[in-house]
Amino acid sequence: MAQLLGIRIQNFKSLADVKIGRLSSSRARDELDLTAVSCFIGRNGCGKSSLLDVFAFIADCLRKGVEAACDEEHRGGFDRLRTQGKKGPISFTLYFKLATDARPINYTFSVDAVDGIPRVTREELQQSSDDVTSGRLKKFLDVKDGEGKVWAGSALAGSRTGHQPVRLADRDKLAIATYGQLADHPRIAKFREYLESWYLSYFVPGDARRLSATGAQRRLDRSGSNLGNVLQYMERQYASELEGILAEIARAVPGIERIKTKTSEDKRLLIAFSERGYKDPFFQYAMSDGTLKMFAYLLLLHDPEPPAFIGIEEPENGLYHKLHTQLSSELLSVTDKFQGRTQILVTTHSPYFVDTLQPEAVWTMTKQSDGSTKVVRASEATGVKQMINEGIPLGSLWYSNHLDQE
Repeated sequence: MAQLLGIRIQNFKSLADVKIGRLSSSRARDELDLTAVSCFIGRNGCGKSSLLDVFAFIADCLRKGVEAACDEEHRGGFDRLRTQGKKGPISFTLYFKLATDARPINYTFSVDAVDGIPRVTREELQQSSDDVTSGRLKKFLDVKDGEGKVWAGSALAGSRTGHQPVRLADRDKLAIATYGQLADHPRIAKFREYLESWYLSYFVPGDARRLSATGAQRRLDRSGSNLGNVLQYMERQYASELEGILAEIARAVPGIERIKTKTSEDKRLLIAFSERGYKDPFFQYAMSDGTLKMFAYLLLLHDPEPPAFIGIEEPENGLYHKLHTQLSSELLSVTDKFQGRTQILVTTHSPYFVDTLQPEAVWTMTKQSDGSTKVVRASEATGVKQMINEGIPLGSLWYSNHLDQE
């Protein structure tokens, strides 16, 4: 399963130049891989939502094209996305592995305004050589302003290998969107599949209360409005496992004894929650925000085939404070269970959520005097490791300002 080792973000909102995790094969002392669960903390307006939107933006560029991605209502166009005062392109560099034992790959793409319209101006996909100490990179895709070259065939028996010229007719689209569909480009295809599997959650309890029409759906949408459809999919695909999954989730949601599904007379999906002390079950439209949210996250995390990358914004909202630690522990348990098959990035305001995490998994975000965001790993803060070893929880250190980098 693919794993994101690090990412560099340039000129995206307040993220003028942010490096998170490892970005090269040199393994410099200050470049540690992103952990299975990475948590980002900080005050309001420090850039946490912008960070999560980076991953949504990259996915939208792949699916919709860069112009549509920039023009999403909550983004407001290229000029509002580019860091104020900057004139260069918006750029992203992803350093990742397509499999646990594979050599790392570096993917970079840049978006800039061309005649006032957002266009892809640079795109590179390159892999570390077998001898990682040499620093040499093998380019599988190298495109600038719509022209360049792509490597084909090396992983396919009988295929003709070598670089082929590239001339893109539509610079609104990423080259990996096109070449990732062709069998002659297996690495690009796997990378495209990895990006397409990303799941970003912006859960809205009101949406989850809707009674959707029957019809199995593989993944939750971003707001959770298809919660019943995903449960129906799991009933069909994982019938032998689902009863145990729902029982495990019920144990984790306070006051819930059983969770089942049923279909109403007008063919709408109902999720029945049997609460302790009540004879008749309650359905999703009558459940509290916190119960629905906890159920949705646990259903996502207990998926037998989880997404390779999950991004969650402030999962603690609407949850009783003692559930923050429980949910954080669930995230750690799931990533440990799947051993590299899924990776989770979370933004939070909750010290209780942070208490279960190690300092290498937590990043502090602060706004600088020039308006840009600074991101620092909690393990780099003075004295943090010593205080953790003395038994002080990380969330308590954050609450008492030991993680502040201002």
